[in-house]
Amino acid sequence: MEVRIHQIEGVKFTVATPTHSILCDQPQNNGGTDTGMTPPELLLGSLGACAAFYAAEYLRSRNLANGGITVSVTAEKIMEPARLDNFQIRVDSPVSLTAQQREALGRSVEHCLVKNTFLNPPRIEVLLEVPCAAEARTK
Repeated sequence: MEVRIHQIEGVKFTVATPTHSILCDQPQNNGGTDTGMTPPELLLGSLGACAAFYAAEYLRSRNLANGGITVSVTAEKIMEPARLDNFQIRVDSPVSLTAQQREALGRSVEHCLVKNTFLNPPRIEVLLEVPCAAEARTK
């Protein structure tokens, strides 16, 4: 799995897979043009879309509903180090469910790949591909 990010101008970027792309930007008060979601908004969106997929699949596979799921995700910005924390995923079902179905729907959402990635912190390696400065090459 890979996405590639390319700077368009300033703090505006495209985030692309081989077949799709979206814009990522910053609000005007942070040097952007506010034409796309910020990276933290994309992160919340990824978590929410994953949860929505599992919720929708639960309802569809049991012939309870075929559309209409709504999910919202909130988080708090925490400092030192700057990060998001205290995530909440709210799933709004388009249909009434029994207590047993509600519990099963919740279990389905627990299978979300993005959520499970957060709960089991991944290794993240930063690789820098930076040309050497001319004076560094001559030494």
